[in-house]
Amino acid sequence: MIMQAENKYEVIIYWSNEDNLFIAEVPELQGCMAEGKSYNEAIDNVQTIMAEWIDTAKSLGRTIPEPKGKLMFA
Repeated sequence: MIMQAENKYEVIIYWSNEDNLFIAEVPELQGCMAEGKSYNEAIDNVQTIMAEWIDTAKSLGRTIPEPKGKLMFA
């Protein structure tokens, strides 16, 4: 199995009381985020959005940041 670059970015997932949904954000990819009614749905959705974000950046000739892994310590 080949590991795609979009699977290597840090994803932050949290519950939004305002939206009543899980939110998944990818801090290294500006504006890249997704939501879901469940934790797993948010993860599935953000994987799709990351791939689309990267494809769009490539088609526009933009630089795609290298995945850095964990960005912050708890």
